[in-house]
Amino acid sequence: MAPRRLPSRPRTRRTESGGGGAGEAKEENGNITANVASRRCAPNQVKCDEHTNQSHDGEFTGRMNPSRPLYKPEHWDRVQFLDLNTNKEDPIFVCQPYGVPRMGPPAKIVQTADEVIFLYAQGGAGTQPTDFRVIPTDGRKHDPVRAKDVTYYGHSVGRWEGDTLLVDSVGFNDITWLERGGYFHSDKMRVLERFRREGNVLHYQVTVEDPEVLLQPWVMTERQLRLNTNPNAYIPEGSPCRDYDSTNMVTKVRH
Repeated sequence: MAPRRLPSRPRTRRTESGGGGAGEAKEENGNITANVASRRCAPNQVKCDEHTNQSHDGEFTGRMNPSRPLYKPEHWDRVQFLDLNTNKEDPIFVCQPYGVPRMGPPAKIVQTADEVIFLYAQGGAGTQPTDFRVIPTDGRKHDPVRAKDVTYYGHSVGRWEGDTLLVDSVGFNDITWLERGGYFHSDKMRVLERFRREGNVLHYQVTVEDPEVLLQPWVMTERQLRLNTNPNAYIPEGSPCRDYDSTNMVTKVRH
């Protein structure tokens, strides 16, 4: 039986939770909007508004996620240092790519007989650029030369396991983070992304293997994306990234 074709426009609406809530409201189009209470500004905080503080609060509540990478003891001090100095050390604050897997699932998938093309929309308050990945699905192995190039997105090959598309990526640099909070990785990282369609829902699950720094493979919390059937849906042009957080580096107010 031929594998199911993946959705052409998987898309999800995601609302972050902050330090407290003020109720939820249902919009006319059916979307649910959560009203999030923001905390007060830090004493030396240069940029201070509801949106800024909501994102800061979101990081603290986000740590309640039970699925977090477990580091070897000798690397934990570095994680804490990077977390404390996020505004200076996080590569996305100086316009570096998010990289895999931090960039998350694609906004659109274009599929042919022997490859898939992942298109990514701009996100992260403009820090994540509009980007793409082209991944062969003809069963080939990793190219022994390209797999050692150490790039932001690595060298990826795909294959079908039943109705699940497995994307296997190696050859990363060690500049990007797994996610905010100082969760770094080495250039020996391997990322396994699994895509499985169930009706109009795309299941996206990621496993990160990095024996250099992690105690065990990190299985990220599965994300589910619903197919956007709007014929007018599109990925807007991204705006240029700018180093907007440099003025807050001394405050150590973390995102």
